[in-house]
Amino acid sequence: MAKITFTTFEIETLHKTIGHNVKKYRMQKGLTQLDLSYEMGYKSVSLVSACEPSTSGKHFNVEHLYKISKILNIPIYYFFESITD
Repeated sequence: MAKITFTTFEIETLHKTIGHNVKKYRMQKGLTQLDLSYEMGYKSVSLVSACEPSTSGKHFNVEHLYKISKILNIPIYYFFESITD
């Protein structure tokens, strides 16, 4: 079996896509970063504010995405959709 390689650009693009989509759906539901953070069990916006733009090397993990999908009442795969807007 051939070894599959992944570029840093591909991974960074994936994280940016996820962050963009979390922000898009959060805003569609009328939630602030603080609202979402509280619902996830955090007391500050630091996680959400760092992960949405995915510029500081921070990104959402699977547990975060699961919680966010439940809070926003959307399928988790929505976060992986290509950015079209």
